Amino acid sequence: MHLLDLESLSSQQIIELFQLARHLSSQKPAQLLKDKTFIRFFPESSLRTRITFEKGIQDFGGKYMLFPPETLDKREQSSDVIHYLENWADGVVARHSSFTKLVELSAQSSIPIINAMTARNHPCEILSDLYSISQIRENYRELTYTFVGPASNISRTWHEMAKVMNLSFNHVCSAGNELGPDTNNYTYLTNLEDVLPESDIILTDSLPGEFNNDEYLNLYQITLDRMKRIRPGALLNPCPPFYRNEEVSSEVIDSPYFAGFQFKKNLLYMHQAVILYCLSN
Repeated sequence: MHLLDLESLSSQQIIELFQLARHLSSQKPAQLLKDKTFIRFFPESSLRTRITFEKGIQDFGGKYMLFPPETLDKREQSSDVIHYLENWADGVVARHSSFTKLVELSAQSSIPIINAMTARNHPCEILSDLYSISQIRENYRELTYTFVGPASNISRTWHEMAKVMNLSFNHVCSAGNELGPDTNNYTYLTNLEDVLPESDIILTDSLPGEFNNDEYLNLYQITLDRMKRIRPGALLNPCPPFYRNEEVSSEVIDSPYFAGFQFKKNLLYMHQAVILYCLSN
């Protein structure tokens, strides 16, 4: 089984991944990946995703070989590449700008292809985030999620998650940045103040340069005052890397509203769950 995007999963599969991650988090590491080898394509700049995939494989007794993502950009066809890799690897974990490249690899692959981020989406990250929220709020599927910022791989993946898990999802940004037409699971708005009292979870991503200006920040920066207008038990989940006093104010990161650095601890267990789930299916 491959994991390329969230829309290819069912809600039951996502719940099963949550259950597996929860089980792994409460157990001592076992040799579940003994004699398994993974090919990993990661840029040097990757930090959290790379560390947790590497540690996740190592803790379970597996091995990996690391290559830069540019290795996949040769003229050689992806179908030919993967047929060679199948001889020596049990799975591929790839972080590459092109989602199409991963789709091409998976189309001919007999071993799992796991998307560790593309310019289009970031499925493992959002799986981990929603799992972490579910550990804090048992009614996580009844909450309203509000993403504040322009269209990005993070906002697009939250939109996918909302459709699969039937979550209420708002997207707030300046005009012209909508992800798609409004549906039962997606509402696009340009006024942040109106949606704050109806929100439970605030989501952000780092801002492209053209949005990092006073006009935009005055309208959409997540501040402590704005978080105080959200429903009781509100949570701020900025996707790292976040930048203080850009998409989020420094004071709100230092407040109890911030999900916290421990929130991302579950990346390790979710990445392990994804690997085991894909291998077993």
